[in-house]
Order: sequence, then C-alpha cells, then structure tokens
Amino acid sequence: MAPIGIFDSGYGGLTILRQIRHLLPQYDYLYLGDNARAPYGTRSFEIVYEFTLQAVKRLFEMGCPLVILACNTASAKALRTIQQRDLPQIAPEKRVLGIIRPTAECIGKLSETRHIGVVATPGTIRSCTYNLEIAKLHPDIIVTGEPCPMWVPLVENDEYDSPGADYFVEKNISNLLRKDPEIDTIILGCTHYPLLLDKILKHTPQEVRIIPQGQYVADSLQDYLLRHPEMEKKLTKGATTQFLTTEEPSSFTESASIFLGDSTVKAKRITLG
Repeated sequence: MAPIGIFDSGYGGLTILRQIRHLLPQYDYLYLGDNARAPYGTRSFEIVYEFTLQAVKRLFEMGCPLVILACNTASAKALRTIQQRDLPQIAPEKRVLGIIRPTAECIGKLSETRHIGVVATPGTIRSCTYNLEIAKLHPDIIVTGEPCPMWVPLVENDEYDSPGADYFVEKNISNLLRKDPEIDTIILGCTHYPLLLDKILKHTPQEVRIIPQGQYVADSLQDYLLRHPEMEKKLTKGATTQFLTTEEPSSFTESASIFLGDSTVKAKRITLG
C-alpha cells in the first residue's frame, strides 16, 4: 500500500481527513495522531519540529509517498524546514504539504474589506505564518491574529458545547474584532475549531464570514494531484483508512468518533522518538 499520510498532534486533523475523504474517497489513508504529546500549540519551534519530523519519517517508513501536516502548529513551525532541509536528504522523491497555504490562497476571493482575522493557538499566532503567507499572495490584505489558548483544551475535554466554551469564544472573538472592526472574514487557524463552530457563529456578527480549513485543504490536495500525476500514480486506491496514535487506542477511538463522525474507528498504538 502507498497511502496518503495525514499527521496531527492530536484529534483536530481528523476534521481535515474527513473533508479529504469526502472529496477523494478512492485513495488509501494513514492517519497518525501524536496524542500522547499533544497539544503542540504551546511548545517551542524546536520541539514541534523535532516531533513533526519523527512523525513524517514514520509515515514514510510505512509507505506514504505524500504526507499532509493537518496541524496548523506543525505547518507553521516545522513544514518549511522539513521541505527545504530534510526532504532532499532523507526522501527526495517524497513530499510533505501543509494546510496554511491552501487557506491563504482562498482568502483573496472571500474578503471584500481586505481585513481578515485569524483565531489560532498561541504558537501559530506567534509564528506569523498566516501573515507571511497571505502577504505573499494578497499584499493588500491586513491580517490580525488572536491567540485562543483555551479553545483546544475545551474541545479535547469534550467541553466544546458548554457554558465555558461560550465564555472563551465570546471573549476571543470580541478581542479580535476590537483590534480591527473592519474584519469581514475570520480564518479558523486550528483544526480543532470546527467543533466550536456553533459557538463561534453565535458570538460573531452575521456579516463576518467564518472559514474552516477542511474544504479548502481538500480542494487544494485534489488540485495538487491533478498537477502532479507522477505523485498521483504512486498512491494506492483501496478506499481504506488506518489510524495510528501514540495514546491508548481506546481513548483515541472515543474522541476520534466525535471529530470524524464515524463510530467504527479502530486505532493501533505506536511510539515516536
């Protein structure tokens, strides 16, 4: 088998996998969640890079010719180094893609005021990766970020529909719009955040568009495979999905069913490092 590898530090990447499988169901997939060491959002650049490279190498060893970093923190802190420094040495024929650029590419068609907001983990906001990627593609757009340190813990602890979630979502959305009242589009810069979508919509003015990443990443992957037939031919098409986790498989299965909308998930435990 030569599946498409999907990596995330935790469960959020399953929202990306869900959209990719919906659009491209024919391929084989191998999902790896480093749940035992999550979250990555508060970790240093060096540690995120180290952990991400370990995961990428493992997915390569298991036959993946193409790996998607379905994690904004990993995409922000590790992708460029892996692409430019590591791939030429360890696997020049393989590819690693992130999820920030596909989101940045679509934003030019969606914002009328040319003022956008990004809600994400503190690590992603500090990296300024969204600002840099959007500036390359749409230099006229003004980007304002808002770190949301409590959103991932709310989701991971199954509190995304609680009054506590209302408090923190309202607080961070209000902070963001206070920084720039002209924002008309908000990017959900973390793959956990779609589970908070109802709360986010509740506390965001109707005229402000909310952008989850899954559909844009899936569309971008489909386009990538059309433009790179040499990679597309390497991928096997058995419509299967395997799940790996660094956590206990039973814990992964319970949470994964929420993110993926699939109660039949069965995972195998591995170690990284």
